[in-house]
Amino acid sequence: MSIHWQSFSDFLAMGGYGLYVWGSFGATALILAIEPILAVRRRQNLTARLRRQLRAERS
Repeated sequence: MSIHWQSFSDFLAMGGYGLYVWGSFGATALILAIEPILAVRRRQNLTARLRRQLRAERS
């Protein structure tokens, strides 16, 4: 089975599954963009909490 689109709008429609296909791509792209940001924030929060704990134990 080969897929040939007559126009760009046919390509975007993806044979009637365009909303599902492009929605899935969009959700995946959003998650891939947000995850590294959240990982950096979690690491910064953990580092700050450990530093506070270390200072509290020293005093």
